[in-house]
Amino acid sequence: MQPNYHVTRLPLYAMVVGAAIAALFIGATPGQANGEPPAVSIAGCADVEVIFARGTFEAPGVGKVGEAFVAALRQRPVDRTVSVHAVNYPASFQFDRAVDGIRDVSNRLQDLAANCPSTEIIVGGYSQGAAVSGYVTSDTVPPGYALTALPPDVAERVTAVVLFGKPSPRILRLLHHDAPPVEIGPAFTGRTIDLCAPRDPVCEPDGLDRGAHSAYTVNGMTEEAADFVVNRLRNR
Repeated sequence: MQPNYHVTRLPLYAMVVGAAIAALFIGATPGQANGEPPAVSIAGCADVEVIFARGTFEAPGVGKVGEAFVAALRQRPVDRTVSVHAVNYPASFQFDRAVDGIRDVSNRLQDLAANCPSTEIIVGGYSQGAAVSGYVTSDTVPPGYALTALPPDVAERVTAVVLFGKPSPRILRLLHHDAPPVEIGPAFTGRTIDLCAPRDPVCEPDGLDRGAHSAYTVNGMTEEAADFVVNRLRNR
């Protein structure tokens, strides 16, 4: 297996387009609007752990899409314990700080690989969080970026990757001309479901429906992702 790398530096947001991009990424999914506490990790080794990165400006936790996905997974007829790790990063327009999330995902993966050998690992994210999790799987980025290898034995532990509303190259170019595209590494392509709602302007190049970016909790795609994961679990 080829080594998988994650980015350790990302370009800063271009301030002149910050307001325009904000309108796309914020959508209508403010994190934890219902007052519920964020999802947290369960102590010990669960049968399955979901590592999920929330979207821009959502409150700490896994965000609305992450919660909907985890709920859908737990409702499936799979007799297993499911823990959740909310990726620790700012989820702000200081996009260079997305590296904090990339590092957190990588560290959590390595901790699970070392301490919970039977736990099946699901990596996911929404919007900016999908970029964070997508970068973790990537093994190619433009020259000039510092790289840190994700050990092959750790990469092999990931059962599935679920991405919702992953930013397109066009959006990334608006943020910074040198922002690397989010390319899923070859080792992960068969394990990844990359979902983009029709006309979502964040992930679809010609998308024009801002509301589509906030529709993942109601358009059936979290259920689709849960089915994808269940079909990949061992001894399901």
